[in-house]
Amino acid sequence: MKLLDLLDGVSYEILSGSLDINVNHIQYDSRKIKEGDLFVCLTGFEADGHDYAFKAITAGAKVVLCEKNINIDVEGITVLLVKEGRKALATMAANYYNHPAKKLKLIGVTGTNGKTTTVYILKSMLEKAGKKVGLVGTIANYIGEKKVKSERTTPESLELHKLFKDMVEANCEYCVMEVSSHSLYLDRVYGCEFEIGIFTNLTRDHLDFHKSFENYYKAKFKLFEISKACVINIDDDYGYRIVRDIENIGNKEIRTYSIKDESDFKASDLMLKEGDIHFKVNGDNFNSILPGEYNVYNALGAVGAMNILGINNDYIKEGLLDVVVPGRCERIGYKYDIPYDIIIDFAHTPDGLKNILETIKDYTRNRLIAVYGCGGDRDKVKRAEIGRIGTELADLSIITSDNPREEDPMAILKEIISGTDKTNYIAIENRSEAIKLALSMAEEGDVIVLAGKGHENYQITPEGYVHFDEREVIDEVLANKRKN
Repeated sequence: MKLLDLLDGVSYEILSGSLDINVNHIQYDSRKIKEGDLFVCLTGFEADGHDYAFKAITAGAKVVLCEKNINIDVEGITVLLVKEGRKALATMAANYYNHPAKKLKLIGVTGTNGKTTTVYILKSMLEKAGKKVGLVGTIANYIGEKKVKSERTTPESLELHKLFKDMVEANCEYCVMEVSSHSLYLDRVYGCEFEIGIFTNLTRDHLDFHKSFENYYKAKFKLFEISKACVINIDDDYGYRIVRDIENIGNKEIRTYSIKDESDFKASDLMLKEGDIHFKVNGDNFNSILPGEYNVYNALGAVGAMNILGINNDYIKEGLLDVVVPGRCERIGYKYDIPYDIIIDFAHTPDGLKNILETIKDYTRNRLIAVYGCGGDRDKVKRAEIGRIGTELADLSIITSDNPREEDPMAILKEIISGTDKTNYIAIENRSEAIKLALSMAEEGDVIVLAGKGHENYQITPEGYVHFDEREVIDEVLANKRKN
């Protein structure tokens, strides 16, 4: 591609070299550079791409785009200076892949909890209406029915536009996507326009990155600045603020949803029946196979979006009855001949753990056994709160390791335990042994909730990524028991 075409919409200063050249590909990772590529030097939190500029040139880069005036005096190399490298990367990625986002109807979901479940509900509803849908999210990316591995909740702009391109080529009409606060702050979706932006909630998470709730809120709000229509949960205190701030922008279609306050889409008459939840929205009957009040909120956000799009209510209801979200309130006990149930859930925040435990407690006939921990190198303040919530709601808590990363796992466990004055817990660092202990203690009518890992099939330890799948641990114990 011609460099000038690639730079369309980018403000830059030429430090050296010519613009009359062709570019093979764009890269921001110097290890991926090939002959004729353009290397974007991004200033990161752990590494600075400017330190790898000469490595990229040695590997074959012909153009270097930087945020700092670095001294590169190499013949035949074009060096460009920009103020904001991530915005430049997003603009160039869109140019390189011929603006695929403009050929899709983008629906973005942001919030602390509920993003993953909501995008799966949206995909299910749209597919029931006969639409071909792409999905971008934490568990996996989908191009129609084709599953593609996900590296992060919202990819870097270069990978994101490649996904958009693949969706367009597969004749997808819609893309539903989780839009993380990191991606909004780091301009991964810069230049994208969303048909609809959905706000789920704002609770404690990622403050190790954002430093304050105000910064966290401002990052989330960016989605609604780039959305034509907005669907907002106003039972969340920040939801009202979002509505007010959107109204100050003007020219936005706003729909609200709730269970408590008056709104455009208000749920009522919630009733749990054998794990399913039945409810009404403005007098119309709905039923979801995803139990719990918090999943009613997730459903309401999707219902609001579908109404804006003009999707028939029958398809909306069918989508709610047929949605499957891996690792989100995922029941796996039915696979085994056991008198108790096992549920795997990704809940890893205080609010998320509270939601799943309260939901399961409503239909637990005997004891609720919770197995959970906290990730290392993340917000430490929430650890004690998670310890308190778990021991207050569960009859028995088995506090264990999650993704310790670079921290001492036992030190994390002690910080979790510091939040409770109760004695209904056991601390065991090895998560596999913690699960086995829960299974060995389970009685008829119990429900075991494994919280924190969800869809993940690994643990991040001081030694790096280690394969770990809770389903395999359960199968090893229960399949062997069945043989014996």
